[in-house]
Amino acid sequence: RFHGEGYQEGYAEGSHVGIAEGRRYGSLHGAKMGSEIGSYLGFALTWQCLLQKCTDEKNSKKKRALDSLIGMIQKFPYEDPTYDKLQEDLEKIRGKFKQVCSMLNIQSDFRIGTERSSLTF
Repeated sequence: RFHGEGYQEGYAEGSHVGIAEGRRYGSLHGAKMGSEIGSYLGFALTWQCLLQKCTDEKNSKKKRALDSLIGMIQKFPYEDPTYDKLQEDLEKIRGKFKQVCSMLNIQSDFRIGTERSSLTF
């Protein structure tokens, strides 16, 4: 009997602690993902404005790539943590961001750490 009661109490306590730890973990990693995607969107919108007046073919390709990146970011399901292709779509956005940086001849380095987060050019 004591063994069964001890098991039940331990299971209940473990479940409670697990839920709290999962919430903290999700909040932390969700904030990191939001920061990364927000930086990509700000970058893309800024370059879209800078290239707005350019009409040559070379800049037209850059604008299309920027539009594609912005579209991918806008379609990203921020509100749905159960979305099964979340990581896959995030990797596609990262790839498109790298492609845009290459087209713009910009070296990008996105780092998120505990001491600071930065996007350097």
